Amino acid sequence: MTGGAKGIGRGIVLHLAAAGWKVAFCDTDSAVGERLAAGADYALHFLPGDVASETDVERIVAEALRWGGRLDAVINNAGIANPETGPIEELSLDQWQRRLDVNLTGPFLVTKHAVPHLRKTKGAIVNMASTRALQSEPDTEAYAATKGGIVALTHALAVSLGPDVRVNCISPGWIDTRAWQGGAEPVEPLSENDHLQHPAGRVGQPGDIASLVAYLISQEASFITGQNFVADGGMVRKMIYEE
Repeated sequence: MTGGAKGIGRGIVLHLAAAGWKVAFCDTDSAVGERLAAGADYALHFLPGDVASETDVERIVAEALRWGGRLDAVINNAGIANPETGPIEELSLDQWQRRLDVNLTGPFLVTKHAVPHLRKTKGAIVNMASTRALQSEPDTEAYAATKGGIVALTHALAVSLGPDVRVNCISPGWIDTRAWQGGAEPVEPLSENDHLQHPAGRVGQPGDIASLVAYLISQEASFITGQNFVADGGMVRKMIYEE
């Protein structure tokens, strides 16, 4: 599990561990990751590292195998979450490249080094995309490009790795992760309008994504591969007109 210390990743780590999985997770935030692993009542193992570094990824996969003994699933969740990078004519190559390195090259590297072990267990991969692969706000080109790339990478991998390894991705919409950052700061409730603009009637929570991950890596989903699952409370299906 990559990017597991905070946000959606933290929710996935705790959900899977509570369901009985042995979860090794990595993150660049060592302090928060170590606190999460140390404070849990489940089988958690924290591995510091940057998924954009192939050296780090090789070490993370090897250490996860030494700790867990086998590899049954990989969740590529790590990513730079801030989508806004300003006008395209002011977007630096460094900013563009860093998002590509973390959000898209990271899942490629983790998959590359994990696949030999996943083949042995007939395992599964879940990649984390975004509804921004399907729709956009202004000034989000770098982020949108990486998430669109994740969707395409997912179906390419599913064809290449099947039938040994299944590969799917999830595109979350608005998920309220403010209480899942590893701190103790109080969180103000969202407004009624925030919730009601979703056809489902509420903003998403990390548990919504974690439950879908748990299903996709289970044997109950053994006939599902190459798919992008949009989990956004119905927002991409809603026609929005300005008054």
